[in-house]
Amino acid sequence: MNVWLNRIMVAAVIGVIAIVSLACGTSAPPGGSATRKVKVNLAWLPQGSTGGILVAIGKGFYAENGLEVETMRGYGGQRAVNEVDQGLFEFGYGDPVSVMINRSQGGKTRLIGAINTQWPGALCYVEKPDRKLESLADLKGLSLGGGASSPVHNIVPAWLQANRLTPDHVKLLRLDPAVINPSLLEGKIDLAECWEGANRPVLSSLAEKDGKKIGWLRYRDFKLDLYGNGLVTTEKLIAEQPDLVRRFVQATYKGYEFMREHPQEAAEIILKSHKLLDKKALLDQIAETNQIVADASVGNKRLGWMREDRMRSTADFVKKAFNLTVPAQPSEIYTNQFVE
Repeated sequence: MNVWLNRIMVAAVIGVIAIVSLACGTSAPPGGSATRKVKVNLAWLPQGSTGGILVAIGKGFYAENGLEVETMRGYGGQRAVNEVDQGLFEFGYGDPVSVMINRSQGGKTRLIGAINTQWPGALCYVEKPDRKLESLADLKGLSLGGGASSPVHNIVPAWLQANRLTPDHVKLLRLDPAVINPSLLEGKIDLAECWEGANRPVLSSLAEKDGKKIGWLRYRDFKLDLYGNGLVTTEKLIAEQPDLVRRFVQATYKGYEFMREHPQEAAEIILKSHKLLDKKALLDQIAETNQIVADASVGNKRLGWMREDRMRSTADFVKKAFNLTVPAQPSEIYTNQFVE
């Protein structure tokens, strides 16, 4: 009788523990029997900018943290953030602009770590012997091609105004992203939006094959002090499963640390699972990402740490550029709790 009573009590205790674990949103700890599957929206094709995630998969860093991570290509940062908000992905590669727009529309996403600690955008152009583009004044009257839904259409006018130029100083054109690079190389447009760690090395590689050379002007060199892309999730996941978020974030930055220390090996790891990528362009993407993933201004803080003052200036610029009327405090846009 006592034996059966003891078994019933043990079963009851186990049941209570399981219920409490579910209520607290905890996941199986590293080394546990269960592996938590999560999906990540890369916002675009696999490339150097998201290389830390790909390396973390290849090196088994997620597996060590009890996670099975599946990545999927995305179709732009704004869509990636919205799809995370809709619950289609646990995590995504997104930027403060997309997070703020999402929140202005009732969404509840938040940045949980920086990858591009500086804005990685630039204006690319084909170098010509009879034309020098060294300052924003040199861009007067030139045409700029940007994706139809790209933030460039809002950022560039506000950026020009910050540099005491009129918003129409450059002629903005909305194009299908697939035709931007060919249009630039064929001379149909003068400038194209390009991104370090992403399409800039690809564009340079295409130009070299055509006997041309790409030059670029970086936004951040002309009064644009914004955070770029980072890791995004939802407030719901943060509240209900903080341990899951922490394990994902820590494994991801372990991947970026490895990519910084071993760029060649990181490229080989990525190429094993993405054989169609151009190795030279990938190495250039990795090199560019490595230059902006660490922020010297945060001292001895870990990778991913975001400064409150810089996030505030980021929020102020975005609200003005996109005419956002919904108040957005920096604390609503990001959190450092998972990179501490």
